Amino acid sequence: MRKADILYEELFAGTLTETDEGEFIFIYDGSYLKEPGSEPITLTMPLKETPYVSDRLFAFFEGLIPEGWLLDIASKNWKLNPNDRMGLLLACCRNCIGAVSVYPSNPIENE
Repeated sequence: MRKADILYEELFAGTLTETDEGEFIFIYDGSYLKEPGSEPITLTMPLKETPYVSDRLFAFFEGLIPEGWLLDIASKNWKLNPNDRMGLLLACCRNCIGAVSVYPSNPIENE
């Protein structure tokens, strides 16, 4: 299982998870939802308490991944398979253009 912290304008907005079964789950953080003036990370994923679930990486996150020659450079430098969309998202999307950033979640869990 791989997880990413999703930030919106430097505020922790939620968590994106890729399960071992290949399912993707995005859930907004409860504190973020209660924050006055909170914005959805994308209009296709309005603010709500229940998780978004998909068998593919959500289109919004796909759109953050580099394409073309930049994808080639990222794949070669980090030795990532271009089909490993979550791996590319985690490796390449910390400093995206726009309000959303993606950071690997703390790998230490339940210790």
